[in-house]
Amino acid sequence: MWVVATAGHVDHGKSTLVRALTGMEPDRWAEERRRGMTIDLGFGWTSLPSGATVAFVDVPGHERFVPNMLAGVGPVPAVLLVVAADEGWMPQSAEHLAALDALGVAYGLVAVTRADLADPGPVAARARAEVAGTSLGAVEVVPVSAVTGVGLPELRGALDRLGARLPAPVVDGPVRLWVDRCFTVRGSGTVVTGTLRAGRLRVGDEVEVAADGTRVRVRGLHSLGVAREEVSAVARVAVNLRGVARERMARGDALVTPDGFGRTDLVDVRISGEPVAGLPAAVMLHVGSAAVPVRVRPLGVDTARLRLARPLPLLVGDRAVLRDPGRRLVAGGVRVLDVAPPPLVRRGAAAVRAGVLAGLDGRADPVGEVRRRGLVRAGDLTRMGVPPVTVVPVVGDWLADEGHWARLGARLVVEVSRYAVEHPLESGVPVEVLRQRLGLPERSLVEALVRAPLRVHAGRVGSGPVSALPEPVVRAVDRLREESRSRPFRAPEADRLVELGLGPREVGAAVRAGVLLRLAAGVVLLPGVVEEAVRVLAGLPQPFTLSAARQALDTTRRVAVPLLELLDSRGVTRRLPGDVRTVVSR
Repeated sequence: MWVVATAGHVDHGKSTLVRALTGMEPDRWAEERRRGMTIDLGFGWTSLPSGATVAFVDVPGHERFVPNMLAGVGPVPAVLLVVAADEGWMPQSAEHLAALDALGVAYGLVAVTRADLADPGPVAARARAEVAGTSLGAVEVVPVSAVTGVGLPELRGALDRLGARLPAPVVDGPVRLWVDRCFTVRGSGTVVTGTLRAGRLRVGDEVEVAADGTRVRVRGLHSLGVAREEVSAVARVAVNLRGVARERMARGDALVTPDGFGRTDLVDVRISGEPVAGLPAAVMLHVGSAAVPVRVRPLGVDTARLRLARPLPLLVGDRAVLRDPGRRLVAGGVRVLDVAPPPLVRRGAAAVRAGVLAGLDGRADPVGEVRRRGLVRAGDLTRMGVPPVTVVPVVGDWLADEGHWARLGARLVVEVSRYAVEHPLESGVPVEVLRQRLGLPERSLVEALVRAPLRVHAGRVGSGPVSALPEPVVRAVDRLREESRSRPFRAPEADRLVELGLGPREVGAAVRAGVLLRLAAGVVLLPGVVEEAVRVLAGLPQPFTLSAARQALDTTRRVAVPLLELLDSRGVTRRLPGDVRTVVSR
């Protein structure tokens, strides 16, 4: 199957032609049939001489309903442009063609309808000339009359030839189904329809509602009115969803493969058509079946940054239309260049960014993306529509530009040296401090940057397991060791520590270096006393009280309480009912 959208001026016979080709009524609303004018999207399908099936998305032609037309055309790969022989080229013929050109639609046909009412030759020539200068290029032009049937076999043959020229769809890629209808079926629940441009859907699949990331299940699938277990691109498909209310879905939403797409409300784009500087500050962006207000910030001659009113699952290379509702015209075509652009905060940043965008064409460039970003996750590249480069990640799935990574490594060495000067009593730099100073998103990246002679130890980066203590601190600890030799469990008071040269900062450095043991605030001992305490306490009658432990250790309650709590936490002693303890035999 392939899918073709109609296009053309109001009342030029688009719906009549679809009705003649398919035998189906594309106008779904009674109001449409009463007025004889298509208001919303219609659908139908037919078999062609080759046996292939073509499905039609019939769009309205009136200028008031151009947003509906764009919702139908946006996700469709080919178009059937309809021009009436008795009226000729008209305003919506031109606007619809401008929209198709803006979207980059490259496959199509022209049907000159009502060929029984006027000579189709002049209109065919005009249409061929108008279309030739657009993305459609040279197309077949088929005169036809839906009333007499003249030209219908030729049009069917032309549709067959069009289908044979269409590129093969990517059926193994991620799904992004732009929703063009949403309704409820009694007993089944919420159903959405759309044109499946790539990928495949199966009953039981989990998909994501792009608007808010909600995961839902595919309860059922229909294509061309038949229930299916699986539908592959390209196809018209109706998806019965489990787990989402009808009120939460609408035209312009999308169902996507979980984790296959990001959501963005800020994109850098290239704009064709009107000069960027001449665009209104606020316009409508039409992409897929969505229509979203956007703010335009010009960057270069033909590049701009768009701020979307709501996030959409956009990819690098997406095509879209900018429409000015006030003037009721297509203001330009959009090619998405970057779906995760950097902030523009410094003076001159916009001009620099314009220079970068001048070298982008909207095609996926994994090597260029890594180079421009310096550091990026492989998964994020995939969600941007850029296949990740085949290089070994620096850590996890983080990819790094070689030059940028080398510069980060050099900066890390500088920051370690700077921190050592700023904090001479600390043994290395906390990894979190380095992460912030280097502007890295994860601590793991800091650790991956570390090279000898630096190393990571206990959450810090330094030149060894512990950095050397300043000489005055070493001497102070040695004096404390001498004073404690005869009574190792007597912790000096704070004023005595200061007299020894061990203020709070020096004590902290000594504790981090492992030459002092902090039991509690203001209570420090030498680290070897723990093993000695266990030996002394094991010699007491078991179980023993806090008082007995204090006397055996020849210390004060200020030391005994936190020391016993430390032994409890290490499993060396066990606290029993009655506030007594016992040494655990090992």
